[in-house]
This record gives sequence, C-alpha cells and structure tokens, in this order.
Amino acid sequence: MTGPLLSVSNLRVEFPTRRGILTAVNDVSFDIARGEVLGVVGESGAGKSLTGAAIIGLLEPPGRIASGEIRLDGERIDHLPQEAMRKIRGKRIGVVFQDPLTSLNPLFRIGEQLVETIQIHTGMSTAKARDRAVSLLVEVGIPAAERRIDSYPHHFSGGMRQRVVLALALAAEPELIIADEPTTALDVSVQAQIIGLMKRLCRDHGVAIMLITHDMGVIAETADRVAVMYAGRIAEIGPVRNVIKHAHHPYTRGLMGAIPPLTGRSERLAQIPGAMPRLTAIPPGCAFNPRCPDVFARCCIERPELLHVESSQAACWLYAKEAVV
Repeated sequence: MTGPLLSVSNLRVEFPTRRGILTAVNDVSFDIARGEVLGVVGESGAGKSLTGAAIIGLLEPPGRIASGEIRLDGERIDHLPQEAMRKIRGKRIGVVFQDPLTSLNPLFRIGEQLVETIQIHTGMSTAKARDRAVSLLVEVGIPAAERRIDSYPHHFSGGMRQRVVLALALAAEPELIIADEPTTALDVSVQAQIIGLMKRLCRDHGVAIMLITHDMGVIAETADRVAVMYAGRIAEIGPVRNVIKHAHHPYTRGLMGAIPPLTGRSERLAQIPGAMPRLTAIPPGCAFNPRCPDVFARCCIERPELLHVESSQAACWLYAKEAVV
C-alpha cells in the first residue's frame, strides 16, 4: 500500500447563519502517511479543531462539510451516514480530546469503559476484553494496571486520565488517531511523557497521528510534518525541521519569532500586530495581508494557493515566479 492513509482534498466547512454563510475551513488539503505524525498548528479560531471534527464526522450542527473529499485508505468517508461513520470512529480512527473527562464517563470504572469499547469493535468475550484492557493500560504507562483498572476516572490525575484516554483510542487498534490538544492541560513533565508515548505508538504500531495544537514546542518534539493554519486555510506545510528553522510564510516566521530561545540572551521577542480576522470579516486576497510586513498590491486582491518553496509549500505571493514586491 503506497498511497496515503488519510487524504483530505479541498475541504470546506460552513456554518449557515441569519446573516449568511460563514466559511470556517476553506479549501484545506493534506495527506497523512502510515506511521506519520502531522502537526496542525495555529491560533485559536484558525480552523484546526474543526478540520479534525470534520474528519471524524463530529461537526456540531449547523456546521457542515460544504465541499471537498476525505478519504481513509482510499475509501471516501465524508458522505457516509452517521451509523456507518460511527463504526469507523473508534475502530479505524481513534480520538483523543484536550480534556480527558469529556471522553470518560465519571459513573463507570475505567475497566468497564475499556472493556465495552473493545467488545463493541472486536466482539471479544468479556474475559479476553478485560485482559486486553489491562495490557493497554500497561502499554500507556499506568502503574499497577491490574488493580487500577477497577478505579473511577476521578481516582486518576490529569496525566493518568490522558493515558487512559490514549488506551481507549487504541482499544480497537485504529489506523489513525486524531489528537486535539492532548497535552494542553498537563504540566511540562507530563507533557513530555505523553509526547514520548505517542511517538512510541507510531513506531511500534504504525499508527498515523494528526496532532492538533497551538504549541510549537510540542510540534517540534513530536511531528514529522507540520501544517500552519490561519483563518481557515493552510498558510504553510512541510517537514517540521524545515518549517521551524526556515519558515517561509510571513505568518509562520512571526510565530517562530515569538518563541523565546532556550539558551543565551536575545532581543525583544517579535510580535505579530493585530489579530486574526473574524469569519464575518475575512479580507479579500490573502487573509493575513492586514498584518503582514511583506504585503504588496497583489496580496490584497488575489488569494494565493500553496506554492512550492524548497521542500515546503507556502500560500504566499512572495514565492510566485512572477511576484513583484
């Protein structure tokens, strides 16, 4: 199998309102290969989580996929009925949310929730499903798993609950995991443990991961490639080291300039002026043009598509062959 595991093509997500249709995700395309971690980064409201929700069929009404295609291992899944999508979600696509308490029922023991998930997707007997649940808890680093499997979610710390959610996501041996801000609510040391765990899952199981976050540090440590989103579109996408060390899009350069260095003293951190536009007021041309230090006339008129720049792609007219600054 040489094709990508997940292929998103020209995805457009809209929200009908009384004042008209708001486009929250606009013409987004990317692929994820087996065993690859694709980081998706950007400010709040950039469309990161909505893109993930569209992939797993969990868009909140009245949100809808207006156009584009989502394919899992070549099979189109964006137009499937809810019942068919429910069978894919959990079985072939695992999900890890920012707050583990949204994934865990506080009224049931951890083991009951794991066993139920395993049985729904695999048809195992209760005894075998419990054995697998224990082995999953051991794999994600829960100490004394045979005893703690009978604990309730509130008996676990935040980091341990997130490990349990990872075990739930792995219960049916999915091909893809959508991880939406999985480390945001955790302290730095626990973040490092969860990051290490996700990297090991990719290595040992060949699982592909779409890692949604606003933390470039997490992206640098975890991802193979990174997609930088701005105002519902991909501003830049490429190998993570290339994007971090040699960012091409002015927005990506601004993000990288706002990160303090770990060693040595530096001058004042860079600041991106202004704020990301509201969905009701996205400017014509490049959505970043009101904040861009390199803006020129074409930026305010035409919307740039992703253009090849070395090993990356950037949606910026600076890299068009006919660009005139």
